[in-house]
Amino acid sequence: MTDYFGSCLCGTVSFKITGTFDCFYLCHCQYCQKDTGSAHAANLFSQSAKLLWLSGTDAVTSYTLPGTRHQKSFCKLCGSAVPCTSIDGALVVPAGCLDSDIKMLPTAHIFVSSKAAWDGHFEVLPQFEALPD
Repeated sequence: MTDYFGSCLCGTVSFKITGTFDCFYLCHCQYCQKDTGSAHAANLFSQSAKLLWLSGTDAVTSYTLPGTRHQKSFCKLCGSAVPCTSIDGALVVPAGCLDSDIKMLPTAHIFVSSKAAWDGHFEVLPQFEALPD
C-alpha cells in the first residue's frame, strides 16, 4: 500500500490517501474547463483507495452540476479542489492537490471532442523557470 498526502492552497484542508490509483485522466469536457479555469482537469481515480481527512473537514464543500455526474469538492476558504467520491463510488483526486509525488503518468485524454481551441502544440512555446520579466 502507498500513502499519499495532500492539502488545499491555504492549508486548512489536509488529507491522506492509502492505496493505489486505477487511472489518471486529463479531462477536456466543458464542465472540467469551467471548474478548473483551464484546458482540462487532471484527476486520479481509484475504486479501492481510502481517504482520511487530517484537518479542515468543516471547510470542505461539494457541488454536483444538476442533471449530470459532474461533481467537485473544494475548500470553501481558498477554492482549491480536493478529493471527492463520485456518484459511482470511485475516489476522485485532483492531481494538483497532492503534496506527495505520484509515479503514475496520465492514462488518457478524455472528452477530446470538447477540447479548447487553444489547447495543444505547447512544446513550441518558450519555457521559463518562473514568471518572465
